[in-house]
Amino acid sequence: MRIVSGRVTHQYDGELVVFHIGMTFNRWWRPDLWMPVFFAMPAMMRELAEDPDSGLLGYELLFNRRGPFAVQYWSSIDKLYAYASAGSLSHRPAWTRFNAMARKHPDAVGVWHETFVVERAESMFVGTPAMGLPKATRTVPVEQRHHRARTRLADGATTLPASPDGRSHPTAEASGCPGQVSAAGCPSPEVRAARGVRPVQRR
Repeated sequence: MRIVSGRVTHQYDGELVVFHIGMTFNRWWRPDLWMPVFFAMPAMMRELAEDPDSGLLGYELLFNRRGPFAVQYWSSIDKLYAYASAGSLSHRPAWTRFNAMARKHPDAVGVWHETFVVERAESMFVGTPAMGLPKATRTVPVEQRHHRARTRLADGATTLPASPDGRSHPTAEASGCPGQVSAAGCPSPEVRAARGVRPVQRR
């Protein structure tokens, strides 16, 4: 296991979706019911990782006292939903099998997910293996001006997906950061210029 020395963070300003998905062992004494669900997730992860156009940037498989779960990083909410509904890929058939089992054995196995469309992101890893958001995107050393989490967050704006009518997110337009939204405001003008972001022109 290779350790990444020093303080590192991530570098990424595209669309970012964080997706949590997991299961709970409600009846641990029924492996015949939970094992098919348990083994379905690694198969999906392999399928996604082998497809460079899947939209999956990276993931972490984790475990707590209730059961396993995955933290996934996606480059597109549309690609996440497309994978979930594709009948020719692994998720849809697995979901159908789970629903059939759940009708026969209610509450024997729990499944859950959470989806976050991220407006901005901040990270810090010190003396760890490559993992998390830096591994999924790009790992960079923490520069002196980014030693504070607030500064990293201020410069961590991402690109939000377009609204259904094709326009930028209204908060992004109001902030002068096309496709970017921030409760704390836009990145500095220097950072926006380095990214090639031009101020929104009012009409």
